Amino acid sequence: MSYSVGQVAGFAGVTVRTLHHYDEIGLLAPGERSHAGHRRYSDADLDRLQQILFYRELGFPLEEVAALLDDPEADPRAHLRRQHELLTARIEKLQKMAAAVEHAMEARKMGINLTPEEKFEVFGDKDPEQYADEAEQRWGGTEEYAESQRRTARYTKDDWKRVQAEVDAWSERYDALMAAGEPPTGEAAMDLAEEHRQHICKWFYECSYELHRCLGEMYVSDERFKAFYDSIRPGLAEHLKEAIAANAARHDG
Repeated sequence: MSYSVGQVAGFAGVTVRTLHHYDEIGLLAPGERSHAGHRRYSDADLDRLQQILFYRELGFPLEEVAALLDDPEADPRAHLRRQHELLTARIEKLQKMAAAVEHAMEARKMGINLTPEEKFEVFGDKDPEQYADEAEQRWGGTEEYAESQRRTARYTKDDWKRVQAEVDAWSERYDALMAAGEPPTGEAAMDLAEEHRQHICKWFYECSYELHRCLGEMYVSDERFKAFYDSIRPGLAEHLKEAIAANAARHDG
């Protein structure tokens, strides 16, 4: 059984020009010729082509491929063992690369590059990169910023899911508190303000009561944060600011 150059090119996924080149340099000379002088490839030629393409896929230059295949000391089984070892090593390397890329994709998708305070305030709701430069300018020199960066760099997708679940649960309870007409200076509101502070301490950095007061002011003065909290319930940003101030005063006492 023999095959034309066009058939072999189709089998192997290479061009006819490539097969002609391999023939010209003596790397793969077809074992037969037709009466008209056309190249005809035998099964043994196809086996050799398979070996060539294996080594080429692994990055070997043509000269080295020729030397390997024409080595009188090597038998076909030795070539297959060598290629299996090389391919296994390549697969392991590619799997590690794929895992790294997947991790980076998940990190970007889950907002792991969010800025410090915004990792809580706008997580899951805004563009993760939108305020990154501004946040670094505003807080970049603080210990809190550095601590937040250290902590969040280690967070996994599951960690961020837990963060979001806590945010969602807190938001629902604060919404219900306001719907019930609870004042911001009441025990229930102050308790949720304290929970808000503890969430920041747990996931991002140690948030003192004084710093928490500053954040409360920012939730009202910065339209973006105000919009986030007011999207949970109109007026929530102002209510939370007052609850944070009352909670801080309660602990100052």
